[in-house]
Amino acid sequence: MGLFFGTDGLRGIVNEDLTVSLASRVGNALAQLTDKARILVGRDTRVSGSLLTLGFASGAVQGGAVVTDAGVLPTAGVAYLTRTLGFDYGVVISASHNGGEYNGIKIFDGKGYKLSDKEEEKVERRLMRDKINDYPDIGRYEQNLNLAKKYEKFLIAQGSDLTGLTIVLDGSNGAAHKIAPAVFRALGASVVASSCSGDGRKINDNCGSLYPARLIARVSRYKADVGFAFDGDADRLIAIDEKGGVVDGDMVVYLLASELKEKGLLKGNAAVGTSHTNLAIEEALGKKGIGFLRTDIGDKYVLAKLIEKDLSIGGEQSGHVILKDVSTTGDGILTAIKLAGILKEKGRRFSELFDVKLYPQVNRNVVVKDKLRVINNEEFASVVAREQTGLIGKGRLMVRASGTEPKIRVMVESPFETENERIADLLVSLVKKCDDE
Repeated sequence: MGLFFGTDGLRGIVNEDLTVSLASRVGNALAQLTDKARILVGRDTRVSGSLLTLGFASGAVQGGAVVTDAGVLPTAGVAYLTRTLGFDYGVVISASHNGGEYNGIKIFDGKGYKLSDKEEEKVERRLMRDKINDYPDIGRYEQNLNLAKKYEKFLIAQGSDLTGLTIVLDGSNGAAHKIAPAVFRALGASVVASSCSGDGRKINDNCGSLYPARLIARVSRYKADVGFAFDGDADRLIAIDEKGGVVDGDMVVYLLASELKEKGLLKGNAAVGTSHTNLAIEEALGKKGIGFLRTDIGDKYVLAKLIEKDLSIGGEQSGHVILKDVSTTGDGILTAIKLAGILKEKGRRFSELFDVKLYPQVNRNVVVKDKLRVINNEEFASVVAREQTGLIGKGRLMVRASGTEPKIRVMVESPFETENERIADLLVSLVKKCDDE
């Protein structure tokens, strides 16, 4: 097969490692798990989206499933509609924040949660065994492009009156390009829509949550109160304050957890982050009487901890934030609505809401040919261990292989910026050396 489930489903370059044939096999494998399965499919705006949707649907229908195509829809919208409309599975054709040449397939169960590792293994085991139903047990494919309106109404119901706020939205030319401006306008905000063309050839192209420069410029130009940037499938959010400051997922978790605590709505008096969450966030939450739990990188692991401990909020630095009491997955639009509500209610500037001084942190991503060979290299592991020992008591060093891309990720955090840069430079050069050997 060549491609397996990672931390966020299957992902690869279209027509190289992610083919129509593979999409069809995934559809057929999913149909094998539940007799006459009802499957909802949504996608972002990528050029390859309809191609892979039809490929997936053909395999699923062949196996007896009924596939409902909802068209362009954020990932969280697929999860919401799957659980509220009684589908057995929800499938998203998207590569999230990756460039347009990539696409992916992620799967939700009937309760709106991403498949567990064990459930993904069940799908993988069935990829090489086709189920071909004969008449009359063949499934069917149908379109229902009105389902997005149900998700839009849900989002509006989660919001509050935003009249008087000027908000710039960067839709990343992806799944949020229509629905995000519509929701914020319905809540009364004055909206400036940026990168909301819906042109799949431009998805995540120097726009969205990974590239906030354009949004920062527009927040300044329009003297906006806040800017919100989503990624291709809108499950991530990065905010921009009125001064152009970037508010990442760590900071968002702090703001929302603090607000929930103030209102007596924070279950367990704790929040969830990851190994990359800035240490200053954990310390600041502690001063407010809010506990903090860490997981591995990956929103599925954050969600698992939220469910295990019955907590309300968790997230990743990258902008995945899960409000478990109202959603089963990261929802950038929902998160933005909640932040805007706090801004309106407090009547303060957005830059004044976040009062934590973060520790300097260096993050480097190195593209490699073989990430596992690098991460398992003895010389590399020895240097990492040495540098980690040197940071004990004053900082942290994290090195890991990406779960979705051919990259090694390096994070160094301590009060000493020069030392952080030195360690990061050393490890990046060593990664490149090990990859070339």
